[in-house]
Amino acid sequence: MKIEERFADGELTLCLRGELDHHAAKLIAHELEGAVDKRLPSACVLDFGGVSFMDSSGIAVIIKARRRADELGASLRVVGVGRQPERVLTAAGLGRLVSIETASE
Repeated sequence: MKIEERFADGELTLCLRGELDHHAAKLIAHELEGAVDKRLPSACVLDFGGVSFMDSSGIAVIIKARRRADELGASLRVVGVGRQPERVLTAAGLGRLVSIETASE
């Protein structure tokens, strides 16, 4: 899993590339926490455009990001979600907690 961080105008974007499984989830959670603590953004974006596979570990990453964003009073969006990750997120009902935008939107 590769992670690219961008920060502009108070918005922190983490672009994820690769497979989001148990091992990658730990890396992403750590990276997200460090980036948020460093930048204190008003908005957070998880860009899933490069995520080719996601298991339930990805759900935990998003929930953790939601909690941290809430602590800061920041918004959270998950964008660029492909078909396979979308199925996992839909089955978990995550759309009720977080704004999720599919790759086709």
